[in-house]
Amino acid sequence: MAGKRCYYEVLGVERNADASRLKAQYRKIALKYHPDRNPGDKAAEDKFKEAAEAYEVLSNPEKRQIYDQFGHRGLEGLNGRSGGFRDFDDIFSSFGDIFEDFFGFRTSGRGGRGRGRRGADLRYDMTIDFMDAAFGKETEIELEKMATCDTCSGSGAKPGTEPEVCGQCGGSGQHVRTQGFFSVKSACPRCGGHGRVIREACPTCRGRQQVAVRKKVQLKIPAGVDNGQKLRLTGEGEPGVGGGPPGDLYVFLHVKPHDFFERRGTDVICKIELSFIQAALGDEVTVPTLTGEETVKVEKGAQHGDVIRIPDKGIVSLGNGLPGDQIVQLILKTPRHLSRRQEELLQEFLRLDSEKFTSKIKRIFKGGSKKAAK
Repeated sequence: MAGKRCYYEVLGVERNADASRLKAQYRKIALKYHPDRNPGDKAAEDKFKEAAEAYEVLSNPEKRQIYDQFGHRGLEGLNGRSGGFRDFDDIFSSFGDIFEDFFGFRTSGRGGRGRGRRGADLRYDMTIDFMDAAFGKETEIELEKMATCDTCSGSGAKPGTEPEVCGQCGGSGQHVRTQGFFSVKSACPRCGGHGRVIREACPTCRGRQQVAVRKKVQLKIPAGVDNGQKLRLTGEGEPGVGGGPPGDLYVFLHVKPHDFFERRGTDVICKIELSFIQAALGDEVTVPTLTGEETVKVEKGAQHGDVIRIPDKGIVSLGNGLPGDQIVQLILKTPRHLSRRQEELLQEFLRLDSEKFTSKIKRIFKGGSKKAAK
């Protein structure tokens, strides 16, 4: 993502800025570089788009968390792109309320042209295996969504008829007046902003222009996704109305827990049981990893809860593509059933260990007595 500026720098805010501060700064920059205020100024257009992209991410708590942790690359991995908007209409469709809140009306896009309504976003919840989250996967999902009606080709009118041009707005769907350098628009009261009036509705969609269908969508799950994260499929939401752009599809991921591995960030944690003999004398043990088996060395005198780190055997980061480590936690297991010979050997070990402890105590007290005599 070379060349992209830090979103906090773009908006001129500190990293702990709250929602109101973000909104105020974005509004200030957006109004300064608004295309109606800077006609034909390509540099101003770029700054306007850049500020909108930054605000779109930082005003969304989930996207902001991903950006803070992984930067621009994390957003690219989740969304299939690094952020941004299709055009000015997309920006005004998303943030027109900010201008309305400030001026009391919505501002237009370039040249004051009318536009259709953007389609609604859709949500799809998907459960995936631990390994699919670690290594990624290409799959297919099927969902129910709205689509343009084939019977009327999206016109909403009965076949053989056509929607009539609204006589009040002349087909624009809007009532337009000028206030300063802004074009102030409101929906036509007769056609409701559609620009057309349907006399005879389509029998299939009943004038709604859309019908419910089931559709299969290809989905690429990037390696390193985690539980609760979401993927954005641009343009796979509900279709727009009146020529407006389609919405997006958000796939929320739910990762199944693994029987052996546990995830902590990009590190993978597992637990290996050892006998106290192995811990006392040291040993080499075989440990399963995400990509196969690894042999690790247990040092002599290992304690319960000690960890062994295997570098680069964890999960790749969405931010920089680097893998984490595997952390092996040692669990000492006490045997429940001993043979007579094993018990005899342990009794002998206990006797020797007790003698060693007693001898140490005697030396401590003997040294203390000599100091007192002096």
